[in-house]
Amino acid sequence: MGRKSLKDTRQKEIVKAFYDVAKKVGIENASIAKVANVLGVNPSLVMHYFKTKDDLLQALVDFNLEKYLAIYSVKDKVDTKEKLVQIIENLFSRKWHRLFDDGVYYSCYSFIYRNRRFKNEFKELHDSLHKNFVVALTQATENGVINITDFEKTTKLVFSVVDGAYYYLGMVDDDKEMGKISEWYKEHVLSILGIIN
Repeated sequence: MGRKSLKDTRQKEIVKAFYDVAKKVGIENASIAKVANVLGVNPSLVMHYFKTKDDLLQALVDFNLEKYLAIYSVKDKVDTKEKLVQIIENLFSRKWHRLFDDGVYYSCYSFIYRNRRFKNEFKELHDSLHKNFVVALTQATENGVINITDFEKTTKLVFSVVDGAYYYLGMVDDDKEMGKISEWYKEHVLSILGIIN
């Protein structure tokens, strides 16, 4: 059992180093050798845990999923308007936006067009986020906070706004403008949910 724990710890260290390298030089320029250099180990040690760069990329997508699910989960029962609004605030918060480097995220995302495994992983990531949001909407509806009948459709609409917002906001450098645009998106989501008109 101790060996598995050490293996998990070492793999996480390697994935974190790979993420840091990818942030600096881009996914396309990140390599097992560069990761090993950052860790101060021989590349063969990295390859002991991840045979190829694709294996490292796969682990990075899993790392991404864990980070997103950690920040976006329904911890309390959504029984007030304030709790639902807080979830929406979290979706559009700087914390969410800076959770995972946009350059690394979109570079990983581009692999879905060339690699079925990556496509499935990204779909799993999005499906997990959607499932959590469906839970929140269901609870909010059961508690009379909102009146939604099609949770799946509403979730897809909300996340199309969220995903589009982050794609666009990644090109905005001015914090004030970013905040203003983010507020517009958030207001649109609140109107989709019937919280504001």
